[in-house]
Amino acid sequence: MFTRTENVREFIRFYPVVSIIVSIHLVLYLLTILPIFPNYWFFENLSGVNLYIMEGQFWRLITPTFMHSGFSHMLFNSFSLVLFGPALERMLGGGRFLLVYLLSGLIANVATLLLEPLTYTHVGSSGAIFGLFGYYIAIIIFRKNMMTKQNSQIIITLSVVSLIMTFLQPNINITAHLFGLLGGFLLGAIPYYNKKDLSDSIKGTANWANSRKKNLSFQSPVKVLVWAVIIIVAVLGFWSQK
Repeated sequence: MFTRTENVREFIRFYPVVSIIVSIHLVLYLLTILPIFPNYWFFENLSGVNLYIMEGQFWRLITPTFMHSGFSHMLFNSFSLVLFGPALERMLGGGRFLLVYLLSGLIANVATLLLEPLTYTHVGSSGAIFGLFGYYIAIIIFRKNMMTKQNSQIIITLSVVSLIMTFLQPNINITAHLFGLLGGFLLGAIPYYNKKDLSDSIKGTANWANSRKKNLSFQSPVKVLVWAVIIIVAVLGFWSQK
């Protein structure tokens, strides 16, 4: 479920919202390094600065979710989204997935505003990505039949280790991580009065994806190895970023 075997064209077609978010990450990063605007313009106007938010610049409660402090920060968060976002997008549908992602990021940023000093500045999508983890945990607790035991163990393990690393790594927005996770969990705990109960279970999502792409066992060993390395590096990098 968390190993990607699609080519780029298939990935964009199957998971358009994740693709758009990652594209925004990349475009905003490029705009901060290309000599089109002063390098500091986007950080000055889009980063989360509590003092400016209190003065009425409320867009800063959303825009920091798409900004990153450097290439590695952008790359690792984008990889984390590519790894853990597609199954949830397929299960929820693009619109609902986007709502969960943005609301988790918003909750994380509002908590940062309320609990951190006025001078506190932050960027990064970690709060929203923790929200996806929280949503998965809610599925595991309240809709157990929608997730295999193996995938549940993966999510629980990653969530626990990520929380531990949140308190061990320097320069981490601990508030955003914790409240992003909590926000995603609460959103996932909301009952959906839907004839199909979210229409697709994660098991169904896995079957759907497998029917449209080559089975992993038939992939080139080199490709499998590359993806394994990418997953390890992305997860380690995500834990080390704020």
